[in-house]
Amino acid sequence: MSAPTGVIAVTGAGGRVGGRVARRLADKGVPLRLLGRDPARLPDLPGAVKAAPAAYGDGEAVRAALDGADTLFLVSAHESPDRAGEHRTAVDAAVAAGVHRIVYLSFQGAAPDATFTFARDHWHTEQYLRAHGGLECTFLRDNWYLAGIPAMTGRDGVLRGPAGNGRVAAVAHDDVADVAAAVLLAPGAHDGMTYDVTGGEAFTLAEAAEELSRATGRTIRYLPETRDEAYASRSGFGAPEWQVAGWVTSYEAIARGELGAVSDTVRRLTGHAPMTLRDYLVEHPGSLAHLTD
Repeated sequence: MSAPTGVIAVTGAGGRVGGRVARRLADKGVPLRLLGRDPARLPDLPGAVKAAPAAYGDGEAVRAALDGADTLFLVSAHESPDRAGEHRTAVDAAVAAGVHRIVYLSFQGAAPDATFTFARDHWHTEQYLRAHGGLECTFLRDNWYLAGIPAMTGRDGVLRGPAGNGRVAAVAHDDVADVAAAVLLAPGAHDGMTYDVTGGEAFTLAEAAEELSRATGRTIRYLPETRDEAYASRSGFGAPEWQVAGWVTSYEAIARGELGAVSDTVRRLTGHAPMTLRDYLVEHPGSLAHLTD
């Protein structure tokens, strides 16, 4: 195992995962190239250069932004009908810019027939990366984020969705970032590997509601919707059909047991235990503000 010697480019560096990864790498003195949709949100870090805005679908802009980078941490693009196509363009641009190693943030259960429709984009992206000769790749398949549990609970105190009694091994952004940094800081040690990155426990949404109740001091309940009820309760958001389908099927993937497997990746690659939902709620009381007003 050797320490990285070249520039590591981090996409989504203004976001919850990319920003955390960038800070961890900067703390180790790694030269960085930071990419993000909003340059104003990119962090000021020692040894980091902020790239000009470059949408994944704009191959020339991505190539210019990555020129001189050796390794790329590729956070998936914002959901869209052609997200897999945008990823292909970004990968081609990275290769043209001289990138030889990509660590891609994927999703647990990525497959062409995954219940969660957005997970299919991740599978197609993984396959495209694998088909690129000369690229060294690592795939980090994370689960739901713990932050999503309180965020998806309504002000009415109801966590609703068609998840049945299925379990989800949700993971903290910090744990995902720790794993990504560990992989990026060890070139060659993880090439060709696919890691499921999960929390240390798998819980039902009814159990999540109990934790939310304990943390807020009010009754939070889980409402297991049918598919029709789930589409109806989300119809007022004004989102396109493909996006609503992604929201609904993320719960259905839980119901079908596709997100309940717990991995040891966090502990094995970082040396510490992953955060639990209870830990998260204690450390992030602001995530409960809409439930305690």
